[in-house]
Amino acid sequence: MKNMFSFPALIGETSLGLVKNVGQWGVFSLSALAGAVHIRQLFPKVLQNIHFIGFKSLNIIILVAFFTGMVLGLQGYYTLIKFSAEGMLGVAVALSLVRELGPVLTAIMLIGRAGSSISAEIGIMRISEQIDALTTMNIDPVRYLVTPKMLASFICFPLLTAVFDCVGILGGYFSSMLLSSRSGIFFSKIQSSLLLEDVTGGFVKSFVFSFIVITISCYCGYFTHLNQASAGAQGVSNSTTSAVVQSCVYVLIADYIITSFLM
Repeated sequence: MKNMFSFPALIGETSLGLVKNVGQWGVFSLSALAGAVHIRQLFPKVLQNIHFIGFKSLNIIILVAFFTGMVLGLQGYYTLIKFSAEGMLGVAVALSLVRELGPVLTAIMLIGRAGSSISAEIGIMRISEQIDALTTMNIDPVRYLVTPKMLASFICFPLLTAVFDCVGILGGYFSSMLLSSRSGIFFSKIQSSLLLEDVTGGFVKSFVFSFIVITISCYCGYFTHLNQASAGAQGVSNSTTSAVVQSCVYVLIADYIITSFLM
């Protein structure tokens, strides 16, 4: 009889835990957004985070973007040539990058490069009681630690997405030069086919992804101490892993939802 009710009890417990975590994350995110009213006091920290999230991620974004564009050009060429439509290679590469791969791959690269580091940093501050010290000094830790990172991400994600798109298109052009003597029409087809709505949709995605990535990364690190299964360094490790996994999953979910509205 006891085993009969164990499974429904597990479902109920899991559902309640999920609702609790989503609500806690929502309150945490709104608190970070509300801290933006103190932008003048936080401006130096915003600049520091722009340097960390944006400038220090530029190299990996350029590298991944160039080879992504080359792969798209290579795969697209051998697909389009079967239909004698290799002249549309530029359009295929540009639309794939601007609409989809640019925002998503930029977000995933920043999750691994910046999101994991942010989660670990805040997690270490939590277990070493530095966050408790800020509270003792009457300093709002969410406004002091999370809001500058959020504001910096709102700036960095769209800019890095634009860099990814441009470098990726150059990578696709490089592939077309190696494969076809008709590479001269690559950019002319892009100019005639790429619309402002396509570019705007990519930037909308990058803006939403920036909110998801930063809030989840900061949230997982901030509440490291609530993880009863592990403590200390292992707790920080688990929080960082959770931040990376959850950010990737929710970015892909948000990507599908946004795309369904923009199509």
